[in-house]
Amino acid sequence: MKNLFTVFFITFSFNVIFSQNAYDIKVVSGTFLGNEQRNYYGNEAPDRLDIIWKLDLGEGVSPAYGYDKVWKGAGWTGQPLFIRENGKGFLILGAFDYNLKKIDAQTGKIVWEYKFDDILKGTATFWENKNETDLEKRYIIMQGSRFGVKNKITDEFIPSFRAISYLTGKELWRLNSKKTDCYSRDVDGSAVVVNDTAYLCLENGIFTVFNPNPDSVRMKDGMLQPQIYKEIQYYNAEDLKTHGDDVVSESSPTYFNGIVYTTSGSGHVYGHGISADTTVFDFFTGTDINGSAPVTDDSCLILPIEKQYTAGQGGVMKINPQKTGNDAVVWYYPTENKTWYHWEGGIIGSASVNDAYVEGDSVKVAVFIDVTGHLVVVEHNKIDSEDFSIGTDGKSVFRKPKVLFDYLLRGTISTPIIVKDKIIAATDAGVYLFKIDLKKKTLVLLDSAVKDSDFDATPIAVDGRIYLAGRNGYLYCFGKK
Repeated sequence: MKNLFTVFFITFSFNVIFSQNAYDIKVVSGTFLGNEQRNYYGNEAPDRLDIIWKLDLGEGVSPAYGYDKVWKGAGWTGQPLFIRENGKGFLILGAFDYNLKKIDAQTGKIVWEYKFDDILKGTATFWENKNETDLEKRYIIMQGSRFGVKNKITDEFIPSFRAISYLTGKELWRLNSKKTDCYSRDVDGSAVVVNDTAYLCLENGIFTVFNPNPDSVRMKDGMLQPQIYKEIQYYNAEDLKTHGDDVVSESSPTYFNGIVYTTSGSGHVYGHGISADTTVFDFFTGTDINGSAPVTDDSCLILPIEKQYTAGQGGVMKINPQKTGNDAVVWYYPTENKTWYHWEGGIIGSASVNDAYVEGDSVKVAVFIDVTGHLVVVEHNKIDSEDFSIGTDGKSVFRKPKVLFDYLLRGTISTPIIVKDKIIAATDAGVYLFKIDLKKKTLVLLDSAVKDSDFDATPIAVDGRIYLAGRNGYLYCFGKK
């Protein structure tokens, strides 16, 4: 029958035979924050937060803070992918029960699961290998995890980044996260693929350029591993003096104008030139950067800054990567130096921008939440003519953006999203839905839900539904019943 594949069972194994014309795949959101520029968060948000369905994601044990911690549901960054397959929506989500899951977006039913060695925190990346005729290897999911509950940090091989077939859930290859000066061998970031080459800085601080094509893998250490083109260390000796072994890269790289930009825990924003195949940009903040950097219409980056390893304050910074040093800073918005759990202040998640949803001279905004719960909306292309800020070093002086709203919620490390005129903010006391009128300069709280749970993950809004995983164990589908 059309749009179906037939399974032929052979002794002790099976082969899956696909019709080449049986699959119509359309990617709505294929990586963390939607696309390679990290600035798309879905096509339509609802007006309410009724619970349409919820799925128990399970739980897993993974060491943290000196003990074996039980983790439920899914956490930071934890944003689902949304893929249309023959017109039907499916989610791809990594969870704390060690499993990567393909989920029917309409019903919340699990289609398949693939088990890793530890909990999954980051967001996957979907890649279509367009030259591949074997459909099992044509549609590929790349996903990272923590380094493995049964592994030792000194083990020679830690396969914490892997490729899985989108259609079948079958493993295609494993990538080793090598031991470096960094304390971590996890992978939280989402890879970006440009011209069939993948780019990602692993948490070990090594920016890795590799071939994601399963046809180019080789058997090594008993596992199929992808072809590595290049590895670059994204920290230096001075960073080790100030940060010790905390030179972790947890962010997802951003690609535009021929350059792959990576925000690093070593305090740098690096730019890898595709054509030059080398580092062509290095902007130093001196502090920790966990979140990823969305691109604005004026070819700038919005940086989330944590308050750590620096005399100044955390906050959000807009930079122009065509310039260097302090000249690159367009504005800086500092946040309060106030401790939230073990964070000292600033932004742990990412900022969102509305540039993908507005055109021309419409108001362009950036939306973010600091760890103490201030939901802030600024005009990212407008400067406050009367206000200045002190930079992360505690002495540099920068301009500040025009602030539209500062709405106090609860603390969070989640990333709020803006989809057209709606803002969805996940916090440690539930999820909140706002409507923003940029012409009238108003922000209205439309609804809130699940206030008895904390949310670290990032939501996505598609076809009038919001999908968001909580730390209480559940993946929620919100919308208007």
